[in-house]
Amino acid sequence: MKGNFNLKFDFFLERTPPVIGVDISSAYVKMVELSAAGRGAYKLEGYAIAPLAKDAVVDGNIAELDSVVDAIRRAWKLLGSREKRAALALPAAAVISKKVLMAGGLREEDMELQVEAEANQYIPFSLDEVNIDFQILGPASNNPEEVEVLIAASRKEKIEDRVAAAEGAGLKVAVMDVETYATEAAYSLISKQLPNNGNDQTVMIVDIGATMMHIDVLHDNESVYMREQSFGGAQLTQEIQRRYGLTPEEAEIAKRKGGLPETYESEVLQPFVQSLSMEVARALQFFTSSTQYNRVDHIVLAGGCAAIPGVNVMVQERTQVNTIVANPFHDIALNQRIKSQQVAADAPSLLIACGLAMRSFD
Repeated sequence: MKGNFNLKFDFFLERTPPVIGVDISSAYVKMVELSAAGRGAYKLEGYAIAPLAKDAVVDGNIAELDSVVDAIRRAWKLLGSREKRAALALPAAAVISKKVLMAGGLREEDMELQVEAEANQYIPFSLDEVNIDFQILGPASNNPEEVEVLIAASRKEKIEDRVAAAEGAGLKVAVMDVETYATEAAYSLISKQLPNNGNDQTVMIVDIGATMMHIDVLHDNESVYMREQSFGGAQLTQEIQRRYGLTPEEAEIAKRKGGLPETYESEVLQPFVQSLSMEVARALQFFTSSTQYNRVDHIVLAGGCAAIPGVNVMVQERTQVNTIVANPFHDIALNQRIKSQQVAADAPSLLIACGLAMRSFD
């Protein structure tokens, strides 16, 4: 039992020393370091983004450990932090989660036994191969004598790969979270920019990664729907390569830092943004037609593509839904060495890393 409920890799660890949020995506390693600024406020001490070698991470799985170790090491050096404790996250696809009802007032040992029994029913692996964790969410809505419990499980090898990458770069893993939960933690900072702090609202977070668009819909600040669509910023990079005869690395640098011909915006960028807005509209239509919710009040765009100038305007025109660009650092203090203009451009891609860094203050 102890091997399954391993607190070192606790998805729901409530208290932890200060940690750096480390997001290992398919194209970059991103780090965020926060500090407390009093009265529940945060200060952004630093952040770093280091590119990953192509195919070092495939479908959320670490395929080339040495390349990932190297990128983590470079990102930590860019961050310039002395902190070595880190919070990492698993992709949602690598985690099986389920909400169950249990009798209230159970001792922790009895609850662990019941969680193991529940997990046996829906985890398609031997329990010896997985790490399991659980968190009591609160009293059951229709029975005060029961509690709602969220169970999360992942194969040990998925966790161990990420731990090996971080430790290979000299970091110590204090928390292993789930990307979805980290996104929702960072969204709590963004919700303050919405009417009534997002309460009684339906909000669609669209995180556009390199190859995948991750959709997480929250109603009244609680997640009610998740989905992935095959679309991402790599399509823009590939078109830049093809159009201008660049290597993948050159195309990625040009996409982020500029220096492309004047025709780039009209010939390449605008068609891509139009495709992106159509994909978001598709996601919206799929959500409203397949759930009890018939409308979305706000769309929050995240990921590197969200920083493209005017992308929120195009999405809003296409969907007729108020659309904003994610910036969890909008209302928090910045270390004086951080340029506000640069962090505004990078913020949409730092959502998961920010949510992981917030684990320092749970």
